[in-house]
Amino acid sequence: MKTAAKNAKVPFSKGKFSKLKNVRFLSWEDAFDVEFEDGLCILEPHATIRKANKIAPKARFERLEIDDWCQAGFYVHYDNGQTAEVSWAFIREHPPKK
Repeated sequence: MKTAAKNAKVPFSKGKFSKLKNVRFLSWEDAFDVEFEDGLCILEPHATIRKANKIAPKARFERLEIDDWCQAGFYVHYDNGQTAEVSWAFIREHPPKK
């Protein structure tokens, strides 16, 4: 079993593309376990995705959808109709410095 890495991210624009293999929502962690085809596995906090996509605080997780065309990201759908779009780079790279 592979373990999720919290600090496996690389500096902005230095990430190497790899297709998503699996994404799952871990409710007890309130985080997404994102596994890539190259074997890297990252645990991304749900709060980070909510903040980046400006999701309402009361919105509840409903379902998860992996981009089936190129597997370069996934969508998180909420009960209030909002959708968070999450790219591979958001998961694998640190945000750019301002």
